[in-house]
Amino acid sequence: MVTTSVPALALADLSGSVPTAVNRYLVRGLEGSDNTRLAYATDLATYEAYCTEQQLEPYPGHVTTLAGYVTHLADLPRKLSTIVRHLAAINKKHQLLGLPSSVGAPALDVLMKGIARENGKKQKQAPAFTVAHLKNAIKALDLESAAGLRDRALLLLGFAGAFRRSELVALDLEQIELTETALLLHLGKSKTNQTGEAEDKAVFYAANALFCPVRAFQDWQRLLGRTSGPVFVSLRKGKTVGDAVPTDKRLSDVRVNRLVKQHLGEEYSAHSLRASFITVAVLNGQSNGFIKNQTKQKTDEMISRYTRISDVVAYNAAQSLGL
Repeated sequence: MVTTSVPALALADLSGSVPTAVNRYLVRGLEGSDNTRLAYATDLATYEAYCTEQQLEPYPGHVTTLAGYVTHLADLPRKLSTIVRHLAAINKKHQLLGLPSSVGAPALDVLMKGIARENGKKQKQAPAFTVAHLKNAIKALDLESAAGLRDRALLLLGFAGAFRRSELVALDLEQIELTETALLLHLGKSKTNQTGEAEDKAVFYAANALFCPVRAFQDWQRLLGRTSGPVFVSLRKGKTVGDAVPTDKRLSDVRVNRLVKQHLGEEYSAHSLRASFITVAVLNGQSNGFIKNQTKQKTDEMISRYTRISDVVAYNAAQSLGL
């Protein structure tokens, strides 16, 4: 559960006791990343619509109001993680308004535990694909086309770099440095790097040029014909039927998800690129430290969470007992 904590300097203090500069930094600290703000905005709109329909006061939201709302979400039904995110958004809005929040109330906590027991089924996770499956998808691409070159670079970089889709679509050519041994990607802000401190990923050459993420990027950049701006962009139909040329419009994260499904299968998602990197690395005996150096995850627990080795037959130490 999200604990309630109103800043010492209330952001809604209209008496003028909070200097403008201080208020600005407080707001930025509470808002979070762009993706978080977008998700919260959608959740808050849903919450406020519920309150309007039920003729309830949304801010400050009484514990009975929040209890009714989370019950409503659970009955739709919504996943437990989704309900928790809604409560986090509501709590954040109270903080920004300088109002006390009931999100951490004991009664609501008990209700959430009940919802977890009733509806808390195992959260559906993006499955991991094998390297062989990825290679087959690459082989099926038309590398004489702009779409084929772009999608090859997208899939190989996304996998080899353990990228989130938000990081892929935000990637600019200025952030990429080619060295003799690797392609270095200098990242900006991300889900786990809210302050924008320097974080690098390294993508290495592969023996087979077809499956090499570095060469795939180089082939795609040559077609782009520039050294600045977004790496992954949408395509515009050319004069010839079936032909397409790159635009300057950055690819959306929704489109990235669709492209992964198109090439790897409907059961996969953009998140499979990252989950597959971690799973393959774990199965290949890589240390958590080495894996986190690429994924930028902070804890070993997150490595375990992302590893897709639930198949009791394929991945089981009982195969190695020497009987």
